[in-house]
Amino acid sequence: MNFSDKAHEECGVLGFYDVDGHSVAHEIYHGLYALQHRGQESCGIATNDDGRIHQVKDKGMVNEVFNETNLGSLVGNIGVGHVRYARSNEPRENAQPLVSRYCKGSLTLAHNGSITNVDSLREHLESNGAIFQSTNDTEVIMHLIAIARTTSHSVEAAALSVMDKLEGAYSMILMSPRKLMGIRDPQGFHPLCIGKKGNSYILASETCALDTMRAEFVRDVEPGEIVLIEGTKLTSIKDKCNKKPSLCVFEYMYFARPDSVIDGVSVYETRINTGKLLAKAAPVQADFVMGVPDSGLNFAQGYAMESGIPYGEGLIRNRYTGRTFIKHTQAERVAAVNIKLNALASAVNGKRIIMVDDSIVRGTTCANIIKMLKDKGAKEVHLRIASPPFLFPCYFGTDIPSKKELIANRYSVEEIRKLVGADSLAYLPVTDVNNIGLRKDFGYCSACFTGKYPIKVKAED
Repeated sequence: MNFSDKAHEECGVLGFYDVDGHSVAHEIYHGLYALQHRGQESCGIATNDDGRIHQVKDKGMVNEVFNETNLGSLVGNIGVGHVRYARSNEPRENAQPLVSRYCKGSLTLAHNGSITNVDSLREHLESNGAIFQSTNDTEVIMHLIAIARTTSHSVEAAALSVMDKLEGAYSMILMSPRKLMGIRDPQGFHPLCIGKKGNSYILASETCALDTMRAEFVRDVEPGEIVLIEGTKLTSIKDKCNKKPSLCVFEYMYFARPDSVIDGVSVYETRINTGKLLAKAAPVQADFVMGVPDSGLNFAQGYAMESGIPYGEGLIRNRYTGRTFIKHTQAERVAAVNIKLNALASAVNGKRIIMVDDSIVRGTTCANIIKMLKDKGAKEVHLRIASPPFLFPCYFGTDIPSKKELIANRYSVEEIRKLVGADSLAYLPVTDVNNIGLRKDFGYCSACFTGKYPIKVKAED
C-alpha cells in the first residue's frame, strides 16, 4: 500500500512592521523558524525598503534557504514571511510571498488556506486577459486585489471588497508600499494573531512565533477582520465579522505547536485533555504509555494521567530530520521512518505498550513503527489515536486527500488494526471532539470527521 500517515498543513505566515526604521529580515527569519512545523518544503521573505521590494524565496526549509548574505540583502522596515508545505512536483513559482507590481505600486501577499471557488475566479480572470505564473490560490487573490485597487480609495478598501468574492479559508498578510495588513476569512478557518515588540507590530500564524521573537501577544485577529498597520497606528475593519467561526479543530490536534495559544485556547491543554478522554473511551491493560514523537507526546501524557499507567519513552527521534510526509514515494517514506525514529529496546522489550498518535490518514507509518517496536521485543502494542477517523476530504487548506485515499473510508477499525499490526486499535470518539477544552462561545470545523462542512463545497473531490 502506498500510504503515509499524516495530514499535511499548508503553510504559516508572518509580517513585521518596525516603526523605528530597522531592517526586519532577521526578525522574520526567527519567526519563520518557529513556524517551520507548518510547512517544510519552501519558504520566503520579502521586505519593503521605502517602496523598493527585496525578496528571497526557494524550495527548502528556513535554515537551508536563508544565510547571512541573503538576509543582509533584505533591507527594509516592513516585511512578510512564509513557510509552505507543497504537494509533489509543485513549481518553485508557488513559493511565497508573492510580489507584484501594478499601477498603484507593489503588492506582496502571503496566504494560509485554500479558496474553494478559485477555479471559477481564475477562469474569469484569464478570460479577461490575466496571465498567471503559478498554480496557487494566492496569485488569484493578488489579481483580484490589484483590480479592485484601481477603483478603490485605499488598498484596505480593495481588500475588503475582494473578501466578498472569496469562498473558503484565508489567513493572509498583505504588504503595500506603506502598509501591512492581516486578513482572516469570516469563518476563521486558520489562526492569525497580533504581537508587539517595542513600537513594532507583528502578525503571525501562531503565538509561538511571538514568543521566539520575544514579542508581546496583543490579541487574535477576529474571523472576518482586517487589521491595518501603518506607522505606530493599528486600526481594524470589522465589516465582515458577522459569521459563526469555523476554526479548524485539527489546529489543536496536530498542526499548531503545543506552546501556542489559538483564539484563547492553549494547544497543550487541549492535547492533555484529549489524551484523558481517549483513556476513558478506550482503556486497556498495559505496562506503560508512550507517544509517537513529537505530535503524540502530549496526548500520551494525558492518557497516562487519566489511566494511572506510567508514561514512558519507547521511541527515540533523530532531531535532524523533517516530517516524513514530505517524502513522495513509499520507499522514501519507509526509509525516512527508520532514519527519523528508533525503538528503545531496553524500554520496550517484553512490555505491553499503549502507543498514542495524533491521527491515521492513509496508514503505513504507524505500521512501520509498530513493527519496529515488536522487532525490539515489545510483547503487545495497543494503538490509540487522539482524533476520530478521517472520513472526508478537507477543502480549506489542510491536505486531507480524497475519500478513496483515506484508510478509514476503505476499511473497518478491525481491518485497519490488522493492516498496521496492532494488538488493539481505538480512536477518539467523534462525540468527544467538543469536550477537549474548546471555547463554548466559538465555532469549529470538524468536517473531515463528520462531513458537515461549514460552507458549501463541491460534491466530488
